[in-house]
Amino acid sequence: MSEAAQTRPLALLLGVGLMLGVSVQPQWLATPAGLADHPAATLLMWAMSAALVRGVGFAPRHWLPRALFSAPAMWLALLAALWRLASLHGLAI
Repeated sequence: MSEAAQTRPLALLLGVGLMLGVSVQPQWLATPAGLADHPAATLLMWAMSAALVRGVGFAPRHWLPRALFSAPAMWLALLAALWRLASLHGLAI
């Protein structure tokens, strides 16, 4: 028997915001030289995916996807992506 799905509005809003933001401003994921920054893009897409999965209330049964798409993983990936982008562009953290 599975538990009822519970939507998480903050996670869903974060996932949709990241999806729209990166679609409208893809240069956010570029280095100052204009090249794609793959580590930042990977981390941001991981945060977006985890936020969307959690936001709609889906919880995978297997431990690995459950861990990769958990709320702590979402926040960790988002913070790591922001740190990476800030360090690329010379912003103080």
